[in-house]
Amino acid sequence: MGKRRIRNLLFLKADGVSGFDSRDDRRRESKKAYDIDTFDSFERAMDSGPDALIISTPPDMHMKYALEAARQNIHFFTEASVLADGMDRLIEILRDKKIVAAPSCTMRFHPSVRKLKSLVETSEAGRPVAFTHHCGQYLPDWHPWEDYTKYYVARRKTGGCREIVPFELIWLTWIFGEPEALSCFKDKLSNLKADIDDVYQILLRFRTRILGHMLIDVVSRVPYRSFRLLCEEGVITWEWGEAVKVYSAASKTWKQHQEEKGTTVEGYADKIKEEPYIEEMRCFINAIEGKDRFPYTFEEDRKALEMLYSAERSSDEGVHINM
Repeated sequence: MGKRRIRNLLFLKADGVSGFDSRDDRRRESKKAYDIDTFDSFERAMDSGPDALIISTPPDMHMKYALEAARQNIHFFTEASVLADGMDRLIEILRDKKIVAAPSCTMRFHPSVRKLKSLVETSEAGRPVAFTHHCGQYLPDWHPWEDYTKYYVARRKTGGCREIVPFELIWLTWIFGEPEALSCFKDKLSNLKADIDDVYQILLRFRTRILGHMLIDVVSRVPYRSFRLLCEEGVITWEWGEAVKVYSAASKTWKQHQEEKGTTVEGYADKIKEEPYIEEMRCFINAIEGKDRFPYTFEEDRKALEMLYSAERSSDEGVHINM
């Protein structure tokens, strides 16, 4: 993700991009690929006087650097969260700060997600009733250039499947609001060499009188984001990398909103496009410059993580959770 954010910033013509990493091979790679200055210690990096930090560490390190940025009144952005440790303290510190503090909400910048939100808000297919959503991608395919057992996605606290649950909830709750109750089953079902739950099945009841089902996994050998929304006057679907489609029961016709081709990066699934990440960085920069407001807060991120933890408690204890 650090390399991706460098690409995003250079595309946006940001000045003075530099990087800190404790690993020499990653510093050399970034210097060679992007011609940026690098630092082998966080202290040296901070001594250079950055205007903002992009925190692209493993999730269990986010708060360490976010808290330091907040204390020093430096704007900062963090990648997707899966651990809330330290977040309450961060929220408390930020109440008295004027800096931009931006937790990632990448999918809210995805053109198809924005189209889905618009279609729901305009009742394009009538009142929404229920949806099912599947997001899955085989864990070793996330970073095919490195051993998946050697980085955070194979660890129980920061497991890949666990991380994706709030990642998807961030955009689903943006469209449908907060759930009032949920139930979950999760388990380790595959032969992956990782001590993680690799499948989550979650049922949601929203305050907006909508029922939802999420299947999140890291065992699917084909990468999926497959969404289907049942409405009173039609159906809305989205297949990742393809199109959002709307079926009208009145006319018995489908209307298609094709996804643009977008920019892909070698090594990642073809459906993963750079553009939502670029737009997220653009919004962060605009917020720093006072041109825009970043659309997601750490208070909201804390709520997304509470949904994850409630789902896990539901599965572990065999109970239905009221939010």
